[in-house]
Amino acid sequence: MNIQSDKEQLKKLLLEKAVKTGDFTLASGKKSNFYIDCRKVTLHPQGAKLIGKILLDKTKNIKVDAVGGLTMGADPITSSIIMLSDIPGFIVRKKGKEHGTKQKIEGIIEPGMQVVIVEDVATTGSSALQAIQAVEDFGAKVIKVISVVDREEGAAEALKNYDFDPIFKKSELI
Repeated sequence: MNIQSDKEQLKKLLLEKAVKTGDFTLASGKKSNFYIDCRKVTLHPQGAKLIGKILLDKTKNIKVDAVGGLTMGADPITSSIIMLSDIPGFIVRKKGKEHGTKQKIEGIIEPGMQVVIVEDVATTGSSALQAIQAVEDFGAKVIKVISVVDREEGAAEALKNYDFDPIFKKSELI
């Protein structure tokens, strides 16, 4: 199969399982008449495989040392990539642990690494920016940010200093 076919299959899966209409309050606090519950697809066997393949295609021409993002949306996406490649993964906590090593970032990441930040749905870009801040504070370099869906509500502008490359934009799904 080719990437365009994979993308069409992923779009179909998103429309069947993830896109909901109604009255919703988003993580950003904004009200919306639709919701994209990407976990219905990122945690689906076929969805995970398709997302992993598409993201690997989006990074094939760059040197990627690790991939990860803010827990929880990025966790299954990170897993799908590491299962299909030799790229290690990491998870950025929303806040540092209070015990043990007290790390904000868990997994395989070292200062100086070139990393890709992933997330399920980008609305304002705040989740990606939180992950970027933690990774850059740690000493790694963010070379790309990929979301499954860009809601087209400010994330592209917020992430303009990075190579923001969503698989889908809201306008392609709704």
